Amino acid sequence: MARIRTIKPEAFISESLAAVSVHAERTFFGLLTQADDHGRFRDQAAVISGALWSLRPEHGPLEVEDDLTQLDSAGLICRYEGDDGKRYLHIVTWARHQKINRPSGSRCPACPHHQGSRPDEAPSPVHGALHEQAVSPHGGGPEGSRESGESSANRETAGQGDFSEPSPQLRETAVKNHGPDLGPRILDLGSPPVGSANAPAPPTVSGSVSAKDLVGEYVASCEHRPPSDVLGRLGKTVGKLLGEGIPVEHIRAGMRRMRAKGLSVSLLPSLVNEAMNTPQAAAAPHRAWTNPAPADVEAAYGGQL
Repeated sequence: MARIRTIKPEAFISESLAAVSVHAERTFFGLLTQADDHGRFRDQAAVISGALWSLRPEHGPLEVEDDLTQLDSAGLICRYEGDDGKRYLHIVTWARHQKINRPSGSRCPACPHHQGSRPDEAPSPVHGALHEQAVSPHGGGPEGSRESGESSANRETAGQGDFSEPSPQLRETAVKNHGPDLGPRILDLGSPPVGSANAPAPPTVSGSVSAKDLVGEYVASCEHRPPSDVLGRLGKTVGKLLGEGIPVEHIRAGMRRMRAKGLSVSLLPSLVNEAMNTPQAAAAPHRAWTNPAPADVEAAYGGQL
């Protein structure tokens, strides 16, 4: 997902950017908006081309691959392979030019050349807060000692100052103050939703029958189990009807009509109303059937009696 990033005025007089083509320079600026909060992105020329050059069909994946090669040779990006066998890239000067407030966790492994020796390191969103405590002159812990021993040049190049691994004690403090680590705040496109958004609503009880019971009866009467989204909406609708005090037999009648006609759950209240308020036709009095004799018997039977 694209993000708002900062481009400094000095970028346009940068000797490193001047060493690459104008197309590669634009690709570099585009990568700033596509990279995650740690300057990492998948090294896939086709994907990058679609994200940055979709309205410029003449600049396709082959041209973007050439852009990435130029940027790598100029030391502006670093291309590497993760432990999962996939290719990634990292913007080398990311930590110097992008200041991220409360960075999200990264789905990409860390760059082994510029971001530490552990490729599978995935910083937590709470690391930024932990770093401030770790390097504080009043912290007094081993983390502060370790940070003070690092050179400022290495921290600037590697961009690890804000993402150092906290000790268990600091992690416990962060969880207590900020809540548990819930992972990245931004999901990639195509990621499945997390949580119980599609789960049926909690059962609403009316007497001895609940919404969950009625939904279970509905599922049992179907030839195939309906989708979870349909059952979730059905549970909420039935719960509202029970909450209004509508008798269970009317709700069952409406659900039978909905299933028989294959109608949407949104029509269930109307079907329940139809079951409750449709007037029943008065039954006609029973009358035995008789075959009346013709008035002129001789004409009717041709005089053959």
